[in-house]
Amino acid sequence: MEYGGVLPADAPDPSVESEARLRTLDFPVFQLTPQPSLTRAPVVGFTEIGGAVELEELSVLFTYTLWKHPDDHSDTRNEIELDEQTRRDIEEEPAWGRPAWLIEQVQLFRYPMLWDAVRTARHASPDRVRHSLEQQLVDHTNHVLRNSFREELGLPAGPSTRTDWEATVTSVRDGSINVDGRHRSAVQIDTDPFVYAAGFRIDEHIVCTSVLPRESLPFIDLSLTTYD
Repeated sequence: MEYGGVLPADAPDPSVESEARLRTLDFPVFQLTPQPSLTRAPVVGFTEIGGAVELEELSVLFTYTLWKHPDDHSDTRNEIELDEQTRRDIEEEPAWGRPAWLIEQVQLFRYPMLWDAVRTARHASPDRVRHSLEQQLVDHTNHVLRNSFREELGLPAGPSTRTDWEATVTSVRDGSINVDGRHRSAVQIDTDPFVYAAGFRIDEHIVCTSVLPRESLPFIDLSLTTYD
């Protein structure tokens, strides 16, 4: 229970519940191929839109920590530059303490994150235009840009009506992607200065898209695998 804005030391680890939910899904979910330079964030992201009988949309999102020097996670060259306030928030424990799982997760803010990097989305009644592979790739790309690159895009902290930074379907091109060890037809956005994006369709209802910071590309394998 959370009381007065304080999370008690015995609060349950949310990663346990999210992982359990992930294992109950009745459709395939995709992840970046496990590799030394990446650690999947412990809490899985879910977004959903309700329908009259079943969920109209359910998406699963994986975030990763990037290790530029994966042989030694304690190597300070893995860390990003932090402002003084953020560093204090990570290093200083509040008087009331924090759950062990939260202490561990907070430490990850020292390192570069590939936020919502891989998204698997299932639509119960897909719309031909709104849920096309191209549009879903654009939507995922803009989601990552809006939330991870606001400063680089010159966006204000609050709401903004600017749209000149957004990716559009006109930037989507044909491509290919390695999935479970074989190449599959895909679409990609390779024109944005901050991210590279690629996606493929699994079936009529399910699409997988991946959006990655360009600066991370030299350190990772872009292939995908089915989550087991």
